[in-house]
Amino acid sequence: MKLETMRPETIKPETTAKTETKSNTRKIPLKKRIIKDIIKNKILYIMVLPVVLYYIIFHYVPMLGIVIAFQDFTPGKGIFGSNFVGIKNFIDFFSDPSFIRVLKNTAVISISTLVIGFPAPIILALLLNELKNKYFARTIQTITYMPHFISLVVICGMIREFTLDTGVINQILGFFGWEPVTMLNKPELFTPIYVLSSIWQEIGWGSIIYLAALAGVDQEQYEAARLDGAGRLKQIFHVTLPAIMPTIIILLILNIGKAFSIGYEKIILLYNPGIYETSDVISTLVFRKGLEELNWSFSAAVGLFNSVINFALLITANWISRKTNETSLW
Repeated sequence: MKLETMRPETIKPETTAKTETKSNTRKIPLKKRIIKDIIKNKILYIMVLPVVLYYIIFHYVPMLGIVIAFQDFTPGKGIFGSNFVGIKNFIDFFSDPSFIRVLKNTAVISISTLVIGFPAPIILALLLNELKNKYFARTIQTITYMPHFISLVVICGMIREFTLDTGVINQILGFFGWEPVTMLNKPELFTPIYVLSSIWQEIGWGSIIYLAALAGVDQEQYEAARLDGAGRLKQIFHVTLPAIMPTIIILLILNIGKAFSIGYEKIILLYNPGIYETSDVISTLVFRKGLEELNWSFSAAVGLFNSVINFALLITANWISRKTNETSLW
């Protein structure tokens, strides 16, 4: 069989036009292409400008303050006048009697929140997606959203009232033989209270992005699954979850990347010296050392150590995700 060469007249004009367009694009310098794109989409660039400025001013510029972690910093002398002490602050942190305690507590609370709290919004979104009565579904959504908008001080006050020996939780558990106790005075109960209350606060708000992802699932796939005899449970596992899996993986990577960034506000509002053994975490140590003892350099070193751990977790989670499937942040 002879192979016929493609004649010039058989080449499609569309293909030739696309090739010429790509060739012309490559010839234009990058700087001119950027300027041309800014002029063309100037409204979009103006809209995104406040966000870019926010991150530059409040996230990137403050990173210059990391230098005080390597100094004996005093506000009077400033960054340029304070003495450089190298890694002394890190050595002090690693040799601090509370180092093992705060690291263990941070890891326990972080892992517990991730393992128990991360699937909760997904489950809620799946359940809401299966509801046929949309008015009832919206009512449930509104109720679950509300704790997210309540002040943290009010939330912690409610938690304290609920967990008193005369609180509503003890009264409910009393029907099952539970002996009433003030729960926040029990070190072993702090982590369950923190994790469960966090789920209560954020489950509704966290489900929004999954509901948005579920809205984009192709309905023809459900029709095909029903024709194959799949029930509602099988449709969830074989159609719904695979469709939103990229969203789940991306959010999981982001949550792993901030796993050790437990905010000190809620813990400080809930804990007391009697339960430090299970409630004291890295951020609360930074708060005490930096604001109460005015040891700025030590708290900066602890915060930098925490950020390095988070960064390592983010890189590792993204690498594992990229190796095991096609979804990753980069």
